[in-house]
Amino acid sequence: MAFAMTTTLKVPAFPAVPSFDLGTWREQIPLLRSFVAMNNCSQGPQTIATREAARGFLDTWNQAGMNWPGWMEEVERARTEFASLIHASPEEVAVSTSVSAAAASVASALDFSAERPRVVVSGAEFPTVAHVWQSHRKYGAEVDRVSDRDGVVALEDYDSVVGERTRVVSACHGDYRNGERQDIAALAQRVHRKGALIFVDAYQTLGIEEVDVRAMDVDFLACGNLKYLMGTAGIAFLYVRRELIDQLEPAVTGWFGRANPFGFEPRVLDWADTARRFDTGTPAVINAYIASAGMAMIRQVGPAAIAAWGRSLSCRLLEGAEVRGLTVLGSRDATRKTPSTAILCHWDSHRVSSHQVEAGLRLRGVLASARGPAIRLAPHFYSTFEDVDRALDALVEVLKEKK
Repeated sequence: MAFAMTTTLKVPAFPAVPSFDLGTWREQIPLLRSFVAMNNCSQGPQTIATREAARGFLDTWNQAGMNWPGWMEEVERARTEFASLIHASPEEVAVSTSVSAAAASVASALDFSAERPRVVVSGAEFPTVAHVWQSHRKYGAEVDRVSDRDGVVALEDYDSVVGERTRVVSACHGDYRNGERQDIAALAQRVHRKGALIFVDAYQTLGIEEVDVRAMDVDFLACGNLKYLMGTAGIAFLYVRRELIDQLEPAVTGWFGRANPFGFEPRVLDWADTARRFDTGTPAVINAYIASAGMAMIRQVGPAAIAAWGRSLSCRLLEGAEVRGLTVLGSRDATRKTPSTAILCHWDSHRVSSHQVEAGLRLRGVLASARGPAIRLAPHFYSTFEDVDRALDALVEVLKEKK
């Protein structure tokens, strides 16, 4: 099936080829020999490097039985890799198990009983983050919401909700439903003018977008590794602004949050003097090995180069969806979104189950991710225009077949 790429969609010009050696990097991802991987908003692919990293842990475990000094070095390497990607210092980064756990740690460190009990949650939040804030109603938190308009959260809509009683604003950098990006730097300015804090979920952007916590001026930022950071589940990281660390004592804690984790003094609740006070229990060591390798790959390719190529892939998706008569949900402006693009699952006015579409695409060699009424196509730095075209063609075939 062939479609002429002529369209009335207005998009800016982006690179026709990436600035890095695409072929060389694709060779590092064995999955690409069998599938077009367009499900990065849910799960990134395994690479040769991450597989070797996992084997490295298994080898030391098998050969030495226990190597805690070496394993802890790998956890610290992962912490440092994450800090480098977001332009922070390792002392401002905690190692967690998931964004859910990281958000819960932050929430447990905030006081909702005083003059600032309110939490403002954006309408684009992934449910787990919103649930964490809602669960703190029992501790006095008053949770309010900034609604989205057709999948887009407008910056100005925060103004009527964020006020003098707001403790924290929770906002995702990228919308998991459709890839829409929020202007976090502009939002942080608004939030800080009201004396509130800002917590950012960067799961849908870090690894595909440039993220600079200094330039954004955020207070907290959390991200896991199984999506665009080319890692796996079971490990996540939390940035805490240096100036806030000494003021916060999380109730969600563990022995690795202590000043000396190996002091083994149950009667003393002391705190690490860095963001490590937000660490909890024994870290997931094998996950740290994998996370380090995945983030190192992203750093080597270069976040700026990845972001530029991502805009080109996003344009190709938007243009290709239009010429094929597909309905895109959310923004159709490649400068305002990540490459993740949500396409409504219907054909000739017939609704089709997005999960059936996901299964149908897999049978055609395309990995995608269903969410609600849409199928999400989410390329990454290793993706090509041919990948995008093949995925869209397969999507049309599945929709026609399933209607």
